[in-house]
Amino acid sequence: MIDPIIGLALRRPALILLLSAVILGLGIHHYRQLPVDAFPDTSPVLVPIFAEAHGFAPEEMERLVSFPIETAMNGLPGVTRIKSTSAFGMAVIYVYFADDVDIYFARQVVSERLAAVSNQLPELDTAPAIGPIATGLGQIFLYYLQADPAIVDCGDKPLDLWLRELNDWVVKYQLQSVPGVTDILAIGGHVLQYQVLVDPRRLDAHGLGMDDVVTALQTNNRNVGAQFVVMGQEEHLVRGLGLLATLDDLRQLPLRHDGASSLSLGDIADVRYGPELRRGVVTVNGEREVVSGLVLKLYGANTSEVIARLHERVVSVQATLPAGVTLVPYYDQSELVSNATGTIKKALLQGALLVIAVLILFLGNWRAALIVAVALPMSAAVAILGMGWQGLSANLMSLGGIAIAIGMLGDGTIVMVEAITRRLQGTTATPEGRMAHIAAAAKEVSRPIVMSIAIIISVFLPIFTLTGVEGKMFAPMAYAISYALLGSLLAALLLAPVLCQVLLKPRAASRELWLIRVLKRLYESQLRWVLGHRALVLVLSVLVLLGSGLMLPRLGSEFIPTLDEGSILIGVTMAPAIALEDGTDTVMRMERAIMEFPEVSRTVSRIGRPEAGSHPHPVNTAEIQLELTPMASWQRFQRKDDLVAALAKHLAQFPGVQLNFTQPIQNAFDELLSGSKAQLAIKVYGEDLAELRRLAEAVRQAVTTVPGLVDLSLEQNSGQPQLQIVADRAACARHGVAIHDLLETVELAVGGEVVDTIFLNTRRYGVFVRYQDDYRSSPEAIGDIMIANADGVKLPLKQLADIRHDVGPIQINRENNQRYWLVQGNIRGRDLGSVVADARQRIAEAVSLPVGYMVEFGGQFENQQRAMSRLALIVPVVILAVMVLLWLAFGSFRHALIIVANVPLALCGGVVGLLLFGEYLSVPAAVGFIALFGIAMQNGIVLVTHYNDLRASGIPLHDAVRKGSMLRLSPVLMTALTTVLGLLPLLMARGVGSDVQRPLATVVVFGLATATALTLLVIPAVYSAVEERRNKI
Repeated sequence: MIDPIIGLALRRPALILLLSAVILGLGIHHYRQLPVDAFPDTSPVLVPIFAEAHGFAPEEMERLVSFPIETAMNGLPGVTRIKSTSAFGMAVIYVYFADDVDIYFARQVVSERLAAVSNQLPELDTAPAIGPIATGLGQIFLYYLQADPAIVDCGDKPLDLWLRELNDWVVKYQLQSVPGVTDILAIGGHVLQYQVLVDPRRLDAHGLGMDDVVTALQTNNRNVGAQFVVMGQEEHLVRGLGLLATLDDLRQLPLRHDGASSLSLGDIADVRYGPELRRGVVTVNGEREVVSGLVLKLYGANTSEVIARLHERVVSVQATLPAGVTLVPYYDQSELVSNATGTIKKALLQGALLVIAVLILFLGNWRAALIVAVALPMSAAVAILGMGWQGLSANLMSLGGIAIAIGMLGDGTIVMVEAITRRLQGTTATPEGRMAHIAAAAKEVSRPIVMSIAIIISVFLPIFTLTGVEGKMFAPMAYAISYALLGSLLAALLLAPVLCQVLLKPRAASRELWLIRVLKRLYESQLRWVLGHRALVLVLSVLVLLGSGLMLPRLGSEFIPTLDEGSILIGVTMAPAIALEDGTDTVMRMERAIMEFPEVSRTVSRIGRPEAGSHPHPVNTAEIQLELTPMASWQRFQRKDDLVAALAKHLAQFPGVQLNFTQPIQNAFDELLSGSKAQLAIKVYGEDLAELRRLAEAVRQAVTTVPGLVDLSLEQNSGQPQLQIVADRAACARHGVAIHDLLETVELAVGGEVVDTIFLNTRRYGVFVRYQDDYRSSPEAIGDIMIANADGVKLPLKQLADIRHDVGPIQINRENNQRYWLVQGNIRGRDLGSVVADARQRIAEAVSLPVGYMVEFGGQFENQQRAMSRLALIVPVVILAVMVLLWLAFGSFRHALIIVANVPLALCGGVVGLLLFGEYLSVPAAVGFIALFGIAMQNGIVLVTHYNDLRASGIPLHDAVRKGSMLRLSPVLMTALTTVLGLLPLLMARGVGSDVQRPLATVVVFGLATATALTLLVIPAVYSAVEERRNKI
């Protein structure tokens, strides 16, 4: 089948050249259209559900909201995990689906179940709703608004209320209209409310209750439409206008009129602008508070395009803002995207240049080198077309796949061009005769070329079976490599023979290049010795293999190397009971301490959480984002890790504060994996919160001294002071007070409630009713709240209820219908696998778990175990399948076995390389070993195929082995060198993203170096020994 295609290509060279030009042009066009990201979005298919009930404690949120919704989501098609966090006034339930579930289908089925369970939920401020169509890594753009109080005119509103209003009603909506933006979460400043703060003494003096105030507000704030009337020849719409609009409108609202006098709302309450209860603050450089917005990208949108549009919109919005107000973007992913893809593009270009240099050096013919060089862009174009067809983005992994393959893309063409060049030397045939020589040479090597590339693609099959984070991370790389190799196959079989026919001129027989002659002389002596000492060679090979196996345990293990994002994020956990204002003061002092480092140009801190639509972070937590100066300007530190260590030491001056040093995307990534913001999560599962905390503290103590485990902390889920009002049922019954009425009065008087809305054009503001602070801010004041019974007689609350202090949880975490407590930490200076092994041992020795309680390791370790287990299962199956392919190709199981026997020998160099470079055995390293196995087999196929062809032509066994090895030395060395040098830039790169690619490049470069030597020496020895024994039999 292949031979007729080659013949057709040689007869129609113009057609082949035209098709090649079209493919190249389409590849360039599609490359410009590809979405660009830093790396593949590894977020799971996730639907978050947000429920708010202002004033509910975590226990009520769990019992009344989280648990019913969780149980309702059980059994949905494709659901893999359900998690929830219940905190003060808010609960978030995360429903995870399998990766093959469509996000819109997932949202639909969750929405249907949510509607079905709504009748089981208490009356909430707003109905539970699913979150925006974004991913866990979709926070692509952050900004803040700052104002100069000496310039801006806020009218009668405080600056922080005025600035937040400007953000919520002007800036936010302008930015949210940018295509690709799904939502913007606002945090910082104060949300404006119209507040009615009631004086209960005045209220009681007039014989009124809080329900009278609420009724007056709700019944005197409306517009109506009364159809229209015809006046003359015109229709006039009739509108009844009674909406409240100003503070004076509220103050004049009538509560009672007895004929002689009237009582208005302003007579019994302080009516004013005030701040909504806030749960989050944003500060800059420890100097001032600002208002911030967190922009979320729409699921599947092009990150680079969305960020570019946002920057354009920022310019136009800034032009419309009042004097003295500045809109400042302080973080976006565009620089990370640019740096990550720039690292790969640079390595790709450098690798291509090195490959071309090797070709010229070995082929000694610029025309032949040009033919091979053309295969590189041709193959890359096919890869780009495949990526575009499949919807893959241009990112660190997909472009990295092409960079990894760059040295292999010319292998088939090298073999083809070398065979044709050798066949044409010394010929002076006619054009028809030259075509026949080219066709004969092409047909001679076409089968091993096809088989080699097919096998390399086959060995990447295990990567396609990876699931979860690792599957989403590395599948784009495997696809890019496979598409590029298919392009190289087309270039080798169709384009190379045509270009040889067009470009290569008849040449007289000439001596080989001096480099080839020197290499052949060296190899010939080694080959002669190997064939004379075959038994010793086999023994030495086994010893080398055993030695590399013994070195394997010395390799540490990890999931994926940490990607250096060029920034630092510090997670801060303070005392559980700290108030938001005090926590803000602590964080601002930490910011000022951080700004003492000249390497830090700016800090932006977020304390607590946005008012809605976010994870319910308590107010004792904060994130300090550090913007760093260019590393070239650093005076005191050579690496970012050194700066982190110095910062940790400097911030130790703040007692009782737990720190977690991470990075913005890594932080979101880790939280998606395990609910923890650290690399390692140890979860203690059980029912009783007190027992969970005791066990979690015991686990923390047990692993405190594990080497390499840093930033260790126990999640601060307890220690929230509570003021509990426990109704005395007997007293209530004796005085005729309904407990429902008692609790509702407490809820409204102490907590307050938004009872109505004021509209100003399209803006809307809540009308908030509550007692004045003097009558609600202490146990004594709360005890004096008057409660009316059925007869209208009022009694103080302290006669009807027990008011007491207690301590409860800050938040309650659940996963798969179980509560859990989290111990978390980061890994620094040691591999993940060794840290977990030590931690397991110490927990087993020190912690005794009661019945019904268990400990699990999550985070990156969980993903590492899943990936390695799957690869351990799939890789042997694929190697067996490759053996079957080789057996079918050669018609001989022993020849297939000889080629596959070279695979474990390639392991040696890979292991040594990892040890030398201090890399761990990670998923990228495992992918490198997979690629190495395929490349190692490729050269074995070339040798064994040629041995068989020579023997088929009548040459004796030993002569065929010697001659075949010498003839194939040049292409084998060229393919190995081009692959090694193509990967060398990735091995030596130090830019953003290089950390992820380096283990893979290390394995292939060092592994191929040893595999090539072993291929050229061991395969001739094994082949001759096996065939000689078979001939004797």
